[in-house]
Formats: sequence, structure tokens, C-alpha cells
Amino acid sequence: MYKVSWIKGNNDNSFKIFKAMGLDVFELDDLEKTDDKIKELKNKNYDVIVLSNLAASNSKDIITKYQNDKDINIIISPPKDE
Repeated sequence: MYKVSWIKGNNDNSFKIFKAMGLDVFELDDLEKTDDKIKELKNKNYDVIVLSNLAASNSKDIITKYQNDKDINIIISPPKDE
């Protein structure tokens, strides 16, 4: 079984259904801390991290650190059509 989490900003409406289901949706006050949260979740043995498009745009490590990391899968959610 995979351990999955979602990361989004406090003002982002993404992942409402997952939060309502009681799954691990982490809301960040400061999206500049996205990389810190990814690192924390990786250290807690999460296998999959789904980022809102807005959170992903604030990460410097997605490509440089985790692109070839076989221990973690990072998925960027497509932006919502407004």
C-alpha cells in the first residue's frame, strides 16, 4: 500500500474531496516552504506526493532533487480551469 499526501496553499481550493475524506492534505501558509514540506514527507516515508499547481510552482527541488529519486513519486496536479 502506498502512503500518499497532497500539498496545497491555504487559499487554494484544490484537493477538497481528499481533505473531506480525511486523507493527508497539507495546507501551507507560505508556499515558499513547499520544498521543506516535501522533504519532511519523504522522511516520513510517503511514497507519493501530489502538489497543487500553485505549490509546485514554488518548489525549486522538484526537478533538481526528486526527478530521478526512485523512493518518491511527485505528481503535479493540472491547474483548474477558472
